[in-house]
Amino acid sequence: MLEHIELFFKSVFINNMVFATFLGMCSYLAVSKKVSTAVGLGAAVIFVMAITVPLNWLLDQYILQDGALAWLDGSSGGEGLSGINLGFLSFILFIATIATMTQLVEIVVEKFAPGLYNSLGIFLPLIAVNCAILGGSLFMQSREIPTLGLALNYGISSGIGWFIAILTIAAIREKIRYSAVPAPLRGLGITFIITGLMSIGFMSFGGMLTGSGEQKDADKGTTLQQPIEIENNEKEVNTASIKDVSTSVTLKNN
Repeated sequence: MLEHIELFFKSVFINNMVFATFLGMCSYLAVSKKVSTAVGLGAAVIFVMAITVPLNWLLDQYILQDGALAWLDGSSGGEGLSGINLGFLSFILFIATIATMTQLVEIVVEKFAPGLYNSLGIFLPLIAVNCAILGGSLFMQSREIPTLGLALNYGISSGIGWFIAILTIAAIREKIRYSAVPAPLRGLGITFIITGLMSIGFMSFGGMLTGSGEQKDADKGTTLQQPIEIENNEKEVNTASIKDVSTSVTLKNN
């Protein structure tokens, strides 16, 4: 349970797709002028990532990894399938999964929310090539997430992180629309500055998860120092005993 909570907070705040790796910036900048459109696109991204990351985890575990086809040796009677490495197909299969789910989302949004579909425009089908969506599956693969449950957690939390990022910048851009922003910074200029400041704020959450580790290291250092002090005391005792013996020997000789 603790690893699920840790992965959730890391994916949402510390390793945020926008503020840590700057993925999905195209739609982040283009669809963040209104909160309503940002909410719609953010919800679509959460749904797509929640489905595609676990599906791609299954593809990676049972098809793409080196030796992943070993489960077919017994069922099909074939031999040597465990030695096949299909890792070079990762991009193709991952993008195919993402494109399929994006098409499903587009059909659902067009059917039940035509106003949102028209406001999102071309950026809704562009979820298929959104770097944040593909980055979620590739990060899942490179970080070697061990279980399907953690992969589902990572997909949902990464989508929530992207949703929070675009929702926050949309709310700020609606407010600064009526502010006296200097002319050279209006538009994308002030948006990039705000994004950089927000990324610094989000990365400061890293102290929430590293403080306990530093305390453990400090405790280890304290425990390691104790035997050294004992050894030093033993050396002092031995030195004192040697001095006493040498003194007694000189007295006897005299």
